[in-house]
Amino acid sequence: MDKLFDPVRVGRYTLQNRLVMAPMVRSRSRFDGTPGELAAAYYSQRAGVGLIVTEGTQPSDDGQGYMATSGIYTDAHVTGWKKVTEAVHARGSRLFIQLMHAGRMSHPDNTPHRRQGVAPSAIAPGEVIFTPNGMQDIPVPRALTTEEVRQTVRDYSYAARRAVEAGADGVEIHGANAYLVQQFFAPSANTRTDEYGGSIENRARFAIEVAAAIAGEIGTDRVGIRLSPGVRIYGIDEGDEGPDLYRYLITELGKLGLAYVHIKDNGNEPLLVDIRKLWKGTLILNRPGRPREQIGADIASGLAELESYGQMVLANPDFVERLKSNAPLNAADPSTYFGGTERGYTDYPTLEEDKEG
Repeated sequence: MDKLFDPVRVGRYTLQNRLVMAPMVRSRSRFDGTPGELAAAYYSQRAGVGLIVTEGTQPSDDGQGYMATSGIYTDAHVTGWKKVTEAVHARGSRLFIQLMHAGRMSHPDNTPHRRQGVAPSAIAPGEVIFTPNGMQDIPVPRALTTEEVRQTVRDYSYAARRAVEAGADGVEIHGANAYLVQQFFAPSANTRTDEYGGSIENRARFAIEVAAAIAGEIGTDRVGIRLSPGVRIYGIDEGDEGPDLYRYLITELGKLGLAYVHIKDNGNEPLLVDIRKLWKGTLILNRPGRPREQIGADIASGLAELESYGQMVLANPDFVERLKSNAPLNAADPSTYFGGTERGYTDYPTLEEDKEG
């Protein structure tokens, strides 16, 4: 575990340790997508980790899927995020804003514009989603035209520029968990016949173009991407070609020289090993449900340079201090994950507060 607390170079930055706060949607933003009043406190409390990756943040109006999620493409968004980045930097950490386009994982009732969701193809995920009117079926999305796909790439690069204006150290492209980028990967969501559908190379094209566009806008060493190879949620099925798509994608992304690749493990260890061999840069690994005694194992083995944690950091603002002192960890309260007030957001106690209590 000792290596966890060593500094590490990621892109243009030297981080204070090898622990990362994984991105987690908390649905506490204002209606217009501006981060909520407590966001700066929430993120700064957890700035003991070397890198914070924020909640999924839409790069455009059409990128929103859920209620009360943040955006990063208007002046109000930039002003709101500046409070967050300044608070995190004051505590010595770095922050990447995760750019998340929900694609077909959306409902018109959740957005100010109330438009139909957009996706690679007009295929519904076959899931329900929480809305102001309760749980509803996710409707069939509208298939993006080829020009609209290209415009979406431009939306990402514009949002990345706004993120840097807001003081973010970089951005992470959300290419995981069944959202727009991964929808292009999966034949179950992508039946296009243009250059963005069909072959492995075509289905990977959108992700590569987004990464290249953002890198051209803010610098390659400020760009990361999160991937979840083989995940089977929300109607996503990458098929038998899935592992080969990721081998191709990682190889092509390697040519861009991005700051990092962030992998969410879904149990395919041989593919993880292949990705490690193919990716010569920094690798962040997230293993959901990892037991405490395995924290640091992937860094020690050389499989990854950093490890990311979600619920553990959510519930323990002083996560690093608790690991260093082998102190007990707070348990996360799932009932407060999405929406609400400071309860389950900024009120988890630190060790010091536990002692005082």
